[in-house]
Amino acid sequence: MAEHLTVTVNGVRLAYEAAGAGAAPPVVLLHALGERAADWARVRDALAQDRPVYALDLRGHGLSDRPAQYSPELMRDDVLGFLDALGLDRVDLVGHSLGGVVAYLVAAEQPHRVGRLVLEDAPAPLPRESAAPVRPEGELDFDWAMVLAVRAELDRPDPAWLAGLERITASTLVIYGGPTSHLAAASFDEITARIPDARLITLPYGHLIHAAAPEEFTSTVAAFLTA
Repeated sequence: MAEHLTVTVNGVRLAYEAAGAGAAPPVVLLHALGERAADWARVRDALAQDRPVYALDLRGHGLSDRPAQYSPELMRDDVLGFLDALGLDRVDLVGHSLGGVVAYLVAAEQPHRVGRLVLEDAPAPLPRESAAPVRPEGELDFDWAMVLAVRAELDRPDPAWLAGLERITASTLVIYGGPTSHLAAASFDEITARIPDARLITLPYGHLIHAAAPEEFTSTVAAFLTA
């Protein structure tokens, strides 16, 4: 069973779940926009059989603080601060969608901190056609102001993000959700071409791969992490 914990990083209280133990490298799981650490429960528990696993609520999500400032780069800095706070010198990172963007920003900023990197249906940092997001009705499990701020940066990313992919030294698995994903296939080709040690596979379950096919996703990731 996972422990539910908090740590304060960069003045922001971050909630996270911790499970597992063992000699294998720790894994940090980063969720998609509007999700939370609990989204990884089945993946977390499977991976935690032989290693420590941490699933983080990014700022503005779940039980983490909702500060006034949001961006993928601030989330990157939060993750690096999280690693420092827990004394995790080197980890494997698994990120879905926005979490994948944050993960590759972490791996580009401090390449020595990431041993292996898994990017699940995460967009390349390329300009894309933007559409105004529509706020869901009712109480939200995330800060709507965060969605507006982050979506704007994902639609018009800093060109330095693309160049930064070439600094990543982690062995990287890029997972594309196939033709039912809302993201273009070319986006995944771009990421794979830019990261020096990356390979691309398709698990054709759409954008929410680990939710649609948790066993196949987890076995694929586990095999990559231990290869």
